[in-house]
Amino acid sequence: MGELHRVDITDAAAELVARLVEQHGPVLFHQSGGCCDGSSPMCYPRNEFRVGQRDVYLGTIAASPFYIGGDQFEYWQHTHLLIDVVPGRGGGFSLEAPEGLRFLVRSTLFTDEELEQLTPVEVGDHHSDESPD
Repeated sequence: MGELHRVDITDAAAELVARLVEQHGPVLFHQSGGCCDGSSPMCYPRNEFRVGQRDVYLGTIAASPFYIGGDQFEYWQHTHLLIDVVPGRGGGFSLEAPEGLRFLVRSTLFTDEELEQLTPVEVGDHHSDESPD
């Protein structure tokens, strides 16, 4: 069995992330759970988004950190998130909007055995000091 992740990404979404990084530089993902598509994963330039003290780091997808709001994590902590991309426009300021595409979450519940294998999450910004290359 391979390493278990809380968040993964489809090939199509990873290709889009690569294009966005070419256009905008390093990016990060955040899922807030707020209004205006806040429950959708949003992609931002890494140096233009401030990660909050209660935001939870779920992992790295397409060489980009993925965070979720602390309150939202309470609802999703038992769930594997698969980030995908579909045609359409979300209502937010995510970088993919001008492409006519939007990121979305496909989710499945972890089994009890899988939950036991997950590593503990980190809270707050653990990537601002990293070189974003």
